Amino acid sequence: MIRSLPQAVALAVGLAAAASALAQPAAPVAKAPAPARVAVVNGIAIPKARVDVIVKAQTQQGQPDTEQLRTAIRERLIEMEILAQEATKKGLARSPELQAQLEIQRSQALASAYVQDFIKSHPVSDDSAKAEYAKLRSNAGEKEYKARHILVEKEDEAKDIIARLKKGEKFEELAKMSKDAGSKDHGGELDWNTPAGYVKPFADAMVKLEKGHYTETPVQSQFGWHVIQLDDVRAMKFPEFEEVKAELKQRLQQQELQKMVTDLRGKAKVQLQ
Repeated sequence: MIRSLPQAVALAVGLAAAASALAQPAAPVAKAPAPARVAVVNGIAIPKARVDVIVKAQTQQGQPDTEQLRTAIRERLIEMEILAQEATKKGLARSPELQAQLEIQRSQALASAYVQDFIKSHPVSDDSAKAEYAKLRSNAGEKEYKARHILVEKEDEAKDIIARLKKGEKFEELAKMSKDAGSKDHGGELDWNTPAGYVKPFADAMVKLEKGHYTETPVQSQFGWHVIQLDDVRAMKFPEFEEVKAELKQRLQQQELQKMVTDLRGKAKVQLQ
């Protein structure tokens, strides 16, 4: 339903309506076909283009383009235009806050248009996605490891845990002492992962372990001190390229966009006030 339009779209429409109410009619320089309109409110036209913009946003979210949708959008735009005109009569259009909102909305619309144009003119090729896939597959290695750990603040605490393990205490019980909130209540268990998924000191110690064994000396990382136990190892199950192609392209597109913004920021003369 039109009442459930995303806030960003609804705001854009509202600001556009306010801007329309503020605009002064320009002197015609030449006769030209009048743009298609869906309504005229107190002499102010509501262009069909506004309906088209909102319909496009809705269809991109899976809503079908129907006459019912267009009618609902038109009625909402009429209501917004009426309210915008009333706001102008009360002098609200001169509010610095509203002027700032209009400027922000204008900048957002232009920035979004530039990004969409960049994406269109810089598509990510299948070859680029395949190269990224090959790199990720190479970095992942051939094996996955299922481990558990206990993370503590000090080396002496880790040594004490190792001593208690040697005396026969259960790893799962001692894991309750871990400061890793995500695993402490699950016996310190971590999900299947490749060595690349862990910080290097952790990964280096883990891959040296035999199944069912734990590290007999504490392992230090930037997070603290670990006691690691290796539960199992299996051959790496890497998804096929076609399964992850869309995700890889999106990832590469985001990297290109970030690089573009960084480059433009580097060229821009920015003076902080």
